[in-house]
Amino acid sequence: MSDGASTVRLTVGQALVRFLAAQWSERDGVEQRFFAGCFGIFGHGNVAGVGQALAQAAHADPEELPYYQSRNEQAMVHAAVGFARLRDRLQTFACTTSIGPGATNLVTGAALATINRIPVLLLPGDIFATRVANPVLQELEDPRSYDVSVNDTLRPVSRYWDRINRPEQLIPAALAAMRVLTDPAETGAVTLALPQDVQAESHDWPVEFFARRVWHVARPVPEPAALDRAVELIRSARRPLLVAGGGVIYSGATQALADFAAATGVPVAETQAGKGSLTWDHPAAVGAIGATGTTAANELAAQADVVIGVGTRYSDFTTASRSVFANPDVRFVNVNVASFDAAKHAGLAVVADAKATLTALGERLAGWQVDQDYRTRTTELAGNWQRIVDDAYAATAPTNLAQTAVLGAVNEAAGERGVVINAAGSMPGELHKLFRARDPKQYHVEYGYSCMGYEIAAGLGVRLAAPDREVIVLVGDGSYLMLAQEIVTAVQENVKLTIVLVQNHGYASIGSLSESVGSERFATSYRYRNPKTGALDGDVLPVDLAANAASLGADVIRAGSLDELRSALAKAREATRTTLVHVETDPLTGAPDSQAWWDVPVAEVSTLEATQRARAEYDKNKPSQRQYL
Repeated sequence: MSDGASTVRLTVGQALVRFLAAQWSERDGVEQRFFAGCFGIFGHGNVAGVGQALAQAAHADPEELPYYQSRNEQAMVHAAVGFARLRDRLQTFACTTSIGPGATNLVTGAALATINRIPVLLLPGDIFATRVANPVLQELEDPRSYDVSVNDTLRPVSRYWDRINRPEQLIPAALAAMRVLTDPAETGAVTLALPQDVQAESHDWPVEFFARRVWHVARPVPEPAALDRAVELIRSARRPLLVAGGGVIYSGATQALADFAAATGVPVAETQAGKGSLTWDHPAAVGAIGATGTTAANELAAQADVVIGVGTRYSDFTTASRSVFANPDVRFVNVNVASFDAAKHAGLAVVADAKATLTALGERLAGWQVDQDYRTRTTELAGNWQRIVDDAYAATAPTNLAQTAVLGAVNEAAGERGVVINAAGSMPGELHKLFRARDPKQYHVEYGYSCMGYEIAAGLGVRLAAPDREVIVLVGDGSYLMLAQEIVTAVQENVKLTIVLVQNHGYASIGSLSESVGSERFATSYRYRNPKTGALDGDVLPVDLAANAASLGADVIRAGSLDELRSALAKAREATRTTLVHVETDPLTGAPDSQAWWDVPVAEVSTLEATQRARAEYDKNKPSQRQYL
């Protein structure tokens, strides 16, 4: 201590750790620590700074900012995102790395967090601020400026980025970081680059910097005039459709949505992030919308005269590349905390919280509802789709299992509250169409970035966030090969996961897309190179990913039939250790068609007949795409 009791002498690393441990979030009167812990991998760039500070803090109070050992820097960000998403962005993790490759490994995870608007704090080590030892190990020497390091690659994928070149710079930077992390409209990855010499430098810090600080997560209420305009437009609608995005779930607005839909009869379609906003059997639920949507939602979207978007950013999959809302007179009412999204499609913008706005709309629209014929049509379309889902879940395949049947078994095994996690390949599209969500947090598909390798790491974060829930990680062989290392962390921390590894010996999703654009599934299977053709079309590779999982510490069950899969899932549920269920599927057995389009350009000229046919189909669909003005 120095200067009486007004300051305390600590290193920058020690001050940062103490500051993070004192940050809390609050919404609706509920307070919680904002940082549940810190994931990290140590190297020369952070071991003596943030690493030493975490070790010292663990001696004083191991519960204030617990440390978790990770195996891959990208994976630690995915784990933090999985945790924060389940906690409605009111809590997250910090992630610390060394300089060089450790720092650049964060880039993919940071992009995922920012695209999905999920808070995560990144603390990469950096080169010496004093520059006396330049070039240090792993330093990128840029001849244009000594002020550039590899951490600058994190600038475009961070919502806030700063480099702490002097101890006193930490205070404003840390406060700015917290402002962004706790702002629902601004949140995403936040990066504080920490030069390794500065991390270990001491400074006299004002004790107020370490006081318990509560960040209020606001619920912006709708502007009265904007609400008036929205009510007027909705009342004029004959065929309205509500599109529920992730903002509905993050806002805790699912009950408000259910009440609104029940009172008005407005059918509700869901984006990937918004799936689970309504229970699948709610009378107004018509399921997924867009390129991976249901025929029910997409037929209603094609005729809708008013689309009420709540908490959605209208990605190209949601809008089927701006073709699904086909009514030439369609108008949009967009409810979003981010003005950037509220203004999309020339919509009537209501920049406000989803829960607050749905509640206000329900009050202002009291007594108004859609015609009974429209309710009846909604029920008929939804019922027709559910019969299609039944058939898909019971589907068989010529070889191995149909993937849709595997998803049906997982849907059943999830029960009322189990969380199913997926991110990449063919499964996100099939899950979006088919999965029957019973709980707002049950469906956890990362599709903003659709990042291969997300699943297992996110499963770790989800289970840390909800230790009372069964967590089922659905991962294809391609995604498993990208990033499976956090099985080791789950085993180390005794965090039990059920991992369903779907093995189809290649990239089923891209194989199907390749075929649809006339590229003949080129290089989408895991095959030996054929000495006769020179192509990768030889025998199937002898890869045993179940054995790999066992080598990482997981228990393994192999399932060869649907009955064996159901039995394996039941055994995994009762297990106390991370258990991987290995099942092989037929990559050529597809899911029901959404009857919607996705704009993936096809070569204009080609000598391949398959490409020529695909281009003709593309040219037929392209005119359906439009600007919403």
